[in-house]
This record gives sequence, C-alpha cells and structure tokens, in this order.
Amino acid sequence: MLHSVARIPLANYLRCCTSTANLRKVPPHRSGVASPHSLVEHNCCPFSTGHPLQVHQLTASPPTSPQHHPLASINTQVRACSNKGGITMDANSSGSSSSTEKEPKFTNRLKQEKSPYLLQHAHNPVEWYPWGDEAIQRARDENKLIFLSVGYSTCHWCHVMEKESFESEEVAKIMNEHFINIKVDREERPDIDKLYMMFILLINGSGGWPMSVWLTPDLAPVTGGTYFPPKDRWGMPGFTTVLTKLANKWSTDKEDLTRTGRSVIEAIRRNVDQKRTEEMEDPTGVETLETKFKQAINIYQRNYDPVWGGSMDAPKFPEASKLNLMFHLHVQEPKHKVLGVVLNTLDKMAAGGIHDHVFGGFARYSVDKKWHVPHFEKMLYDQGQLLSLYANGYRLTGKPLYLAVGDAIYRYLCKDLRHPAGGFYSGEDADSYPTADSAEKIEGAFYAWTYGEVKEILQRNAEKFGDLGKVNPMEVFAEHYDIQEAGNVEPSSDPHGHLLGKNIFIVYGSVQETADKCETTPEVVERILRVGNELLHEVRDKRPRPHLDTKIICAWNGLVLSGLSQMACVKDAPARSEYLATASELVKFIRANLYDVQARKLLRSCYGGSEETLASEHPIYGFIDDYAFLIKGLIDYYVASLDEHALHWAKELQDIQDELFWDPKHGAYFYSEANSPNVAVRLKEDHDGAEPCGNSVAAHNLLLLSDYFEEERLKEKARTLFDYFSHTTPFGYVLPSMMSAALLEEHGKNTLIVVGPESADAIALVDAVRQFHIPGMIIVQLKIDQPAHIERRRKSLDNFKMVKNMPTAYICHNKVCHLPVTEPERLSEEFQPRYTFDYLEYEN
Repeated sequence: MLHSVARIPLANYLRCCTSTANLRKVPPHRSGVASPHSLVEHNCCPFSTGHPLQVHQLTASPPTSPQHHPLASINTQVRACSNKGGITMDANSSGSSSSTEKEPKFTNRLKQEKSPYLLQHAHNPVEWYPWGDEAIQRARDENKLIFLSVGYSTCHWCHVMEKESFESEEVAKIMNEHFINIKVDREERPDIDKLYMMFILLINGSGGWPMSVWLTPDLAPVTGGTYFPPKDRWGMPGFTTVLTKLANKWSTDKEDLTRTGRSVIEAIRRNVDQKRTEEMEDPTGVETLETKFKQAINIYQRNYDPVWGGSMDAPKFPEASKLNLMFHLHVQEPKHKVLGVVLNTLDKMAAGGIHDHVFGGFARYSVDKKWHVPHFEKMLYDQGQLLSLYANGYRLTGKPLYLAVGDAIYRYLCKDLRHPAGGFYSGEDADSYPTADSAEKIEGAFYAWTYGEVKEILQRNAEKFGDLGKVNPMEVFAEHYDIQEAGNVEPSSDPHGHLLGKNIFIVYGSVQETADKCETTPEVVERILRVGNELLHEVRDKRPRPHLDTKIICAWNGLVLSGLSQMACVKDAPARSEYLATASELVKFIRANLYDVQARKLLRSCYGGSEETLASEHPIYGFIDDYAFLIKGLIDYYVASLDEHALHWAKELQDIQDELFWDPKHGAYFYSEANSPNVAVRLKEDHDGAEPCGNSVAAHNLLLLSDYFEEERLKEKARTLFDYFSHTTPFGYVLPSMMSAALLEEHGKNTLIVVGPESADAIALVDAVRQFHIPGMIIVQLKIDQPAHIERRRKSLDNFKMVKNMPTAYICHNKVCHLPVTEPERLSEEFQPRYTFDYLEYEN
C-alpha cells in the first residue's frame, strides 16, 4: 500500500548531514537462508561502537518488494502488509485465534480506545499504550526505549505478528520489562506513521505494515523494520532476538543510540525546514511545463503493459492519480493517444479478480500482472478514487462498462461500508473464517469459490434464469469467468495454499465471445451473469464476513464525496438521483460528525459500528489531506448539485487549512499542525501514492476557489506550490495530481455561466456541459429570482444577462466569452467534438 516514498535527495541529505561513523550499511543477519526481501542499498545507520550487536539496519520485512518499474529508485512503493509472494506462514492471520468468544486473560490500556485496530490488541499480554503523553512520559521517567508498533485493522501481516508475538506471554514479558510499548493505528495517526516510515525507508529501502520502530524517550528512531518472525528464520532476526539485544545495548551504551537517533531526526528536520541550496541558486534547472508534459507522456507509454494494462510488472495497483493525469493529458493533446493506456487499464481491472464480479468494489491490488489474484482487503480510498475514474471514463467515452462498474462500486459502498447516518467506514479485511466454526482465518475465504459450489447453487436455482432453451447456465457462467474444476489460481500466486482448488473470477473475453462459444445470444449471457451473481451474492452473505474497520476517516470520505459527485454528473445514469442524494447525506454527516464548530477544525475520524457515531475522548484533529480531500469533494459536489453552501464551506475550510498548515517562510503545506504534541518533525508530503498528497490536491483547489471567489491570493498560493515542487522530477510521475493542476494554470479553465430563474430549462443548460469530463470546469448559476450569494463575491458577473427572457448560458475561457446560448443541444454540440472519444478507436 503506497503511502510513503524513499526520497533519494533526503537519503543523500541524511548521509551528508549526520555522522558518517553512524551511517554505515550493515548486512542483515544470515543463517544460510536467503532473505525473502531484496533491499535497495543505502549506506545508513548501524551502530559503530565495535559492539558485536549491529541491529540499526536490521532487515525484517514481510515478503514485499519495491514496485517494478524503471523509476523504482525514485518512487519506492510501500507495500500493504500482505503481499503474498515467497513465504509460507505458520499463522493464518487472525485478529483473534478463534471465532468463539472467550473471557480475556489480559486487558491493557487500549481497551479505552475507539480505534478498531487498537481494540484488536486490547487483550494482549503486552502492556500497550496508545500514542500520547502518558506513555512518552513514562519512557522518560524510567529511561526506557519505546517500542512503536504501527498498523491498521484490516492488515494481514499485522494479524500474523500479533498472533505470533504479541499474544505470547513469553514475548510480552520481555517487552514489558525492557520497553514502553505503544500501538498506533496508521489511519488514525498518519503523521506518526509517515515520519517513522520515512526512517524505515531510508535504512531498509522499502517498508510496509506492521511497522516496528524503536525510539529513544525523546522520540528519535534508532532501528526498525516491518514484520519480524518470533524466532530467527528466513535469514531474518527473530523478534525476541531483537528485543533482547536492544535491551542489552540500551543498558550498556544508550549514549550511542541516543546520538544516532537525534542526528537522524535533526537531519530530517533541516531537510524540511530549508529549501535545497542548489534549487534556490539554480532556477534555470527547472524544466518547462511543456517538457514535463512530454516527459510524462513518454514515461506512461514506456511503463505501460499493453496486454494487461497498468504498469509492466506485478504486483499491480490501481494508481488512480496517474490514470487521472492521463485523462487530462489526452484531453489536452489527443494526438498522443495516451487515452488508450487508461482505457485498457480500466478494462483489464474491471475484468480481473481485483474487481468483485459477484457484487462490486475493488480489492487493494493484485499479486500477478493479470489483475487476477488480489490482496483481498477492500479500502475506502480505493473505492472513492475508482468511482471517479470509471465515472469520468464513461463521460469521456460513453462506454457502458464504465458506468456499470461505477454503479457496482456505489452499491458496494452503500450496502457494506456505509454508516446509517451517511458516512463511510474505512475498509474490510482480507482475512475471514472459512466457516462459522473455523478456528483460523485465511485470506480470501469470503471471495473464493470451488467449481462444485458454483454449480450446485446455479443448478438448485435453475428456474430463476427463466427459459434458456438448451443453454446450460453453469457452462456459460464457467466459460465467462474462467471457473475450472481444479481451480484457476496459479500456485505462484498462492504460496500459502489458501486458494487450492478455488476460483477467483476473471474475464478473458467479451460477452459476445462467451455467447458465440456457448451458442447463444449476448442477452442470454448477460441474464445468466446477472442472475448467477445475485444467487452467489446471497450465498456469500451467509459466510462469515471479513472484519469491518468502522473508523470513519474524513479524508477518505472526501474522496468518496468526489466520486459520488462525478457519478451524479453522468446525465444518463439511471441512478443519478441516488448518487446525488447519497452525496448530500455524506456532506451533512461530515459537517455533523467530523467538524468541530467551536475549534473551527476538522476531525481526522469518528467511529461507527452502531446507530450512533462515537468521538474520541482525546480528539485527533485533521491533517492536510483531510482538508484538501474534503475541499475537493465539496467543490465537486457543488458542480453536481449547485448547492452554494457547499462551495462556501469549501472556501471556509481552505482559509482554515492555510492558517493551520501553510509554511509562510518556504511555501507548501506541512502535513500536520504547528505545535502538534509529541510529533518530532512536521513533514511536507511530496509525492502522490495510493492517495494523492495534500499539496497536490490543494493546488487544484486553490485554482478553482480563486476563480469562484475572485481572490488572486489563492492563485498566488497555488503558484508558490508549483514553484516549491518545481525541481521534483519526473514531475508528472511523482506528482501527477499536481501536474494536472499545473496544466489548468498554464492553459486556463472553462467557465459556464447560466443566467435565469431556478428552472428545468436552466438546469438543462448546466447538464449539457457537466455531462462531459472537462478538467477544472467552473460552473456558476446566476439565479435572478433568488438572493445572491456567490455573485456578490464576483463583480465581473454583473454584465451577464438573459437573452429573450430565457435562461441563457455563456461559455468563457480565460475571461474571453462566446456568444450566449439558450438551447442545451447547441452547448452539447460545442463541447462534444473535444471531450468525447470513441473507445473502439483505443481498444487493443
């Protein structure tokens, strides 16, 4: 799961600005077994005292690897904690060891928390603390190292490490005696996660979750890794080995650990606080936007898998920010035909097992290049971004598949991830019990099917398919989804054997091809697929469900708000009114549950799981992405609904964001607020990963709000952002969302102004334009029969009048306006040639 990047300039900076004696690469411990994880070499951070213990570069990771592409050294991808290649685990990943409730033997301080991840560990024998003053002060009072364990509740390898180590009384005894142990939910405290993940990336070359870091009492990191086995194995030091040797090291030579940790923190702090000297002294080194445009086109076309879509190698992630930029690049210059890269990727993802064909929604990533076998957790931020992608793919091409996939994501969100009051939960686990009386969870149990299971269900319900003549529903269903009697999962994609004899549905052909092979019609095939999936869905819902993380995160709900709003702009979507109503309820939910009116701050999260939402007794206020993602969602919602209150709230939140996070000295936004307690360094995110970074989204928001409210200072802030990140290279690959914003600034935005009373005719004029995917489209409705709101802030709108007493539309670009139009059809005709593309032209 991509949330941090090993930034090479920072790695070099650390090497230059810390003691070279303390930055010597130490090979991992070996025991004749090859390590499952290949490191990117960094000459960083072992101990240098001549002591036989050398653990500062301990290499302990789950079987993960940097994403394979030519730029891996620039954009090292942090994996989710359960990339499945390479190791057979003893444990089957369970948040608890049995589905039967037992009286807990132990209870620790996490029992008082609201986070589902922290509550999962509330009955470990480990004396866990949440992150906060109590734990940190105790570490200082007792002069002990802190063991920081960071994960999230739907994380496979977090469950494994808990079962193997944190549930062990033997291991807990060592932890409790020698360390102050702190658990952090990375989704609840991304600021803590990002800071120490940067350290892990710098010393190990890659990272993931669970993240394990040892800190001095003043919060400086001294060593760490990701997953540690309980005992030495796979050429990796065991968790108990690391604990024992670190405890010994701290008791005999804590000064060395303290010096090394402080030097790393100070180097990171200086790197954030100071703009690089060479950038300030060499403004000529900045590439033009045209150069960055061509570079982005070349990179995406070079790294593209022409057969399966996406990047060339496995594992494969959706990479929504990159796909969105390619939409924009194509709209800007269609001659490059980069649209084919996006459409083939959307097609292959929709056909693959990463897509839940039975009901809808997408898993986090696939372990193979065909998008076939997923890591089965479903995360909210993926659903929100893919909802936007498929909606906009449909708006650009009219391909029915994209609307169907988007609608299925929507159905999944509303049924399985939605709180009754309208907010959305964080995600679902990859693991679940195969049966109600199973003792162990396994990955994919909820989603995989045997041939016999599918056949029995379809045959038992044969009458529900209607009259099919001689057509056998099972033959059609099995042909279309590649369902095989022996199972369709390659052993290389299933090292644990959890999917032996099972099928993960994947589509290799079209409905027409299935119809031809089964000697029937496409209409019959579609009916069989629809009814068959409905039957399987009913059966699947009776299986033990994966764990649901009922944390409701502001930023991720902002992404879903954008997705719902994009879907609501699809003029011919049958469920369009549903999408808009759900978006409206989400806005109300966020305002009521994730905004502290008194403090004038967003909350990072609230907690569901019941009719009532729960707030933490110690509220965690929002970070930059909570503000930026929600502001973008509100702007998108305004376009879909024309609700000016949403736009005004977006502007209010932008002002608060600027006050809390903007760096007035060097530019750009910090990730966290100033004076945040127990945060050693305020970071600035500088890449778009599984989610776009707050700085990228903020650049987009600033440009749009500047036009909506005619405030030049907002545009100037966006330009300062572009300047701050201008030396980032390759710009369009590392910061695709920011490059999209830079294209808007360079080429200007279209503005639609509709003048007239509130009426169906006025809305028809708006619909004629918002049915197209037009990056950065500004829409203003001047309602002459209602009091002005936004209009009062826009003096330039006074000159726009109705023609012939009819609702009238004006299209303007860079303050140059076309002749007024009163017929929606004429507006559509104006935009259709530039913003509609024949998907058949781009198919393989």
